[in-house]
Amino acid sequence: MAGIDVHVVTPRRWNDVVDLFERPGPRGGTPQTNGCWCQFWRVRGKAYWDGHGAGHRASLKKEVRGGEKPGLLAYADGVPVGWCRLGPREAFDRLERSPKLVRVDDQEVWSVVCFYVHPSAKRTGVASALLDAAIRRSSGRGARILEAYPVETGHMNIDAYTGYLPMFLDAGFELVRDAGRRKIVRRRLTSSRPGSTR
Repeated sequence: MAGIDVHVVTPRRWNDVVDLFERPGPRGGTPQTNGCWCQFWRVRGKAYWDGHGAGHRASLKKEVRGGEKPGLLAYADGVPVGWCRLGPREAFDRLERSPKLVRVDDQEVWSVVCFYVHPSAKRTGVASALLDAAIRRSSGRGARILEAYPVETGHMNIDAYTGYLPMFLDAGFELVRDAGRRKIVRRRLTSSRPGSTR
């Protein structure tokens, strides 16, 4: 993870989000991020597909410009190469209504729901650096539990935007439920801010 810097997404980093999400990979083509704009877990059903593209871009821009700080950006040599979305679980409507990823219990948790690493930076430690920063970020906001929904190694790549299970186990997460294609893992945090998880 040497040489990778991770920062909370603030309004002044919006252009870096756009750069990362719209930048083609080494083989060209339109990246999935340029349609989803990390709205999959926030919007479900017909509304998700209706907003795909410009609508979702506007939604994420509103989040960032409004100061919500919805994610983290990883940089290598000053270039944005990775993204991670996290926040209180209740902020993600699709997750809250998922029959397979139903809440484990009534404890308040933060969820890390999405990773995107630019193809040119894969297998360089970017996702692990983002996860480490997500742990610190959640703890700093008062969260006591951080939850995630990875897939097993070797699972189809299209589902791997939630991360692979070994990365989380290596970072001190524990498997709490096998939910089929995804697993629910948790790590207890030592909160650096008592009280609210907001």
